[in-house]
Amino acid sequence: MRNERCAVVTGSSAGIGRAVAAALLDRGWRVVGLDLAAATLGHPCFEGRAVDLADAGAIAGVLPGLSASDALVHAAGIMRTAPLGRLDGAAGDLMWRLHVAAATQLADGMVPAMAARGRGRVVLIGSRVSRGMAGRSQYAAVKAALVALGRSWAAEVAACGVTVNVVSPAATRTAMLDDPGRAASAPRLPPLGRLIEPAEVAALVGFLLSDAAAAITGQDIQVCGGASLAG
Repeated sequence: MRNERCAVVTGSSAGIGRAVAAALLDRGWRVVGLDLAAATLGHPCFEGRAVDLADAGAIAGVLPGLSASDALVHAAGIMRTAPLGRLDGAAGDLMWRLHVAAATQLADGMVPAMAARGRGRVVLIGSRVSRGMAGRSQYAAVKAALVALGRSWAAEVAACGVTVNVVSPAATRTAMLDDPGRAASAPRLPPLGRLIEPAEVAALVGFLLSDAAAAITGQDIQVCGGASLAG
């Protein structure tokens, strides 16, 4: 029996977003993927839409078709790193628009309809770096903003059957690790002894979107391989 619910997943063409979309498709969800890159999933229940998520106008153009969705997973993102003295304002602005402004615009356009129907799920992909890390201040700031947004929205809609959570991985095996824009800050292997796999993050996201997770909201859940235990 198929799950007739529909999830909107940003960043669905690669990395964590693609893993989330694939996992939801396996669970019987319909998935609308939003990504500037071409779709990489071929599935009868997947619809890829080319959208520049750093462009508010582009998001506004697709929002009317997303209002009936049951879940939003915001996984799109980039990392740009630099120490004090070499901070890049343009890079910081791009990360803010892609991570924070896009999440805000999508949630503002979708979550009220979920609340009116009495059910819905939102998961924002954060980062363990949101607690602060040398050389990654701008990236840490946008990821910390997602935690603040998630807790605030969760408080607004908790009584309406809608949950909002943040999933924050440590270094994950995605193409982001090879992005020249983060060359100034190499990934750190967690105590687990290996990188986090996108499928491991996707498994937690899938649970948070399920009926069994109805009582979990406003949380920032770490998928860190023990990295958050140090110090």
